Amino acid sequence: MYTNDLDTGLINKLLKFADDTKVFKKVTDGSDSKSIQEDLNRLVNWADRWKMEFNVKKSKLMHVGRDKVNFQYTMKGNTLQETSSEKDLGVAISDDGKTLSQCQYVYNKAIKILGMINRTIRYKERGIMVRLYKSLVRPHLEYCVSAWSPHCLKDKELFERVQHQIYTYV
Repeated sequence: MYTNDLDTGLINKLLKFADDTKVFKKVTDGSDSKSIQEDLNRLVNWADRWKMEFNVKKSKLMHVGRDKVNFQYTMKGNTLQETSSEKDLGVAISDDGKTLSQCQYVYNKAIKILGMINRTIRYKERGIMVRLYKSLVRPHLEYCVSAWSPHCLKDKELFERVQHQIYTYV
């Protein structure tokens, strides 16, 4: 309820979710970069006015796409750290738009859960294993899949390996 006016006066687009704030814009030249920096300054001023604070050390910058305009963005005199990938709401996002890191993360998580099922369940009747797979593994494979939908053949094969793994245990 305190952040309702956070976007007042901002030029660029702003996304808010819980305690996360994202400012973004398609940057084609230096004036676009300056408008983002002005918005960052406005956000810092807003936080000072409301006696709140942005964690500048956790704030990061990501250039998405091929054409990158080099510009040093700052908050409270600190230069924002540039990153090539970041996890947001459980989904890995990379600056090249590829889903490989997300697919690899989901695959590793699913394999770990399958290993835990294999180690802890003694009675491996097919119906029980399928129910365990559907309740413990599949939610990880399907979480936000519409946002990062695997479209490369190698990513799809990774998920198929997880699905076939459950049948090796029965």
